[in-house]
Amino acid sequence: MSEKIGVMLVDDHVSFRQPLAFMLGWEPDLCIVSQAGDLAEARYLLLNADAAVDVAVVDLDLPDGLGIDLVDDLRRVHPRAVMLVLSAHSDEGRRARAIEAGAAGVMHKSSPVEQILDAIRQLSRGDHLLSQREVIEALRLVRRERERDNESRQMIEKLTSKEREVLQALAEGLSDKGIAERLYVGVGTVRTHVRSILMKLEVQSRLQALVFAVRHGLVEMDPLER
Repeated sequence: MSEKIGVMLVDDHVSFRQPLAFMLGWEPDLCIVSQAGDLAEARYLLLNADAAVDVAVVDLDLPDGLGIDLVDDLRRVHPRAVMLVLSAHSDEGRRARAIEAGAAGVMHKSSPVEQILDAIRQLSRGDHLLSQREVIEALRLVRRERERDNESRQMIEKLTSKEREVLQALAEGLSDKGIAERLYVGVGTVRTHVRSILMKLEVQSRLQALVFAVRHGLVEMDPLER
């Protein structure tokens, strides 16, 4: 009988990981080398495991980081090992970032076990789950997202400290009069600040400015709990 495929499972949800391990354990050509619930435990097991890992099946979201952060550690200890990322999300951006980081395959966690088993076997043989077109599209998507992030950072850097205060006040639901009283300025000055904010963030309304501010962590949305 040929040598078994060594599989490492990394997932913090025991209710998902253990049943998957049970199903994989019934396969005559597979062997569960180790199981971990987070990155720290996975790294420890990689360094101390007796058996080689051929395929690491890793959850994308772990308590202490992203599953793809394990790629370099995996390759350092087991140069021929590959990673199959499982994600509970269908976000194309997250999938693209996993591919860019070096995942050999990305599947949704709701995929049938049979498909996961088939993917593990394909990867262990050196087959590709991702076409060249999929990889290129993923890299293009990541590049576009980074360009947008850079543009957003440049917009944020244009905001003055006073304009940031106005954004925070808007997030707290203050009226122009309320903002004016907080900042000790006139209502007209507040409106001037708002127009400047809209221009710098390249948005058309106060609501769009708030959405941008929340997305980029410029404001806090729970002022009542502060």
